[in-house]
Amino acid sequence: MTATVNTSDALARLAAVIESRLPARGGDPDKSYVARLLHKGPDAFLKKIGEEATEVVMAAKDADHGGDRAKIVNEVADLWFHTMVALAHYGFSPGEVIAELERREGTSGIEEKALRKAQAREASND
Repeated sequence: MTATVNTSDALARLAAVIESRLPARGGDPDKSYVARLLHKGPDAFLKKIGEEATEVVMAAKDADHGGDRAKIVNEVADLWFHTMVALAHYGFSPGEVIAELERREGTSGIEEKALRKAQAREASND
């Protein structure tokens, strides 16, 4: 079930559309769902991210009990979309997230978490 499309290209195209809806670029909240979310401010799109994350969990739980597994992909798509709206609002791109994932590649998740905790302790002691 692997997608043949270049993932980073697809994310870059979607990011470009989302960025075109930013208020600073003339996004019209009366004509665009993304522009409306951005116009309402962070509370609106952050709430959607929370809702979509919950829907991913619910779809996965349902799939574990015989539900439609395809709903997981649909809900993750909604979650990614709304997180991309947040990225655009804060001036980031999907490419920066991909670069961070690539930076972490080959690093144990346990080691990564321990390193972040150690760095946070160091920062709080400074």
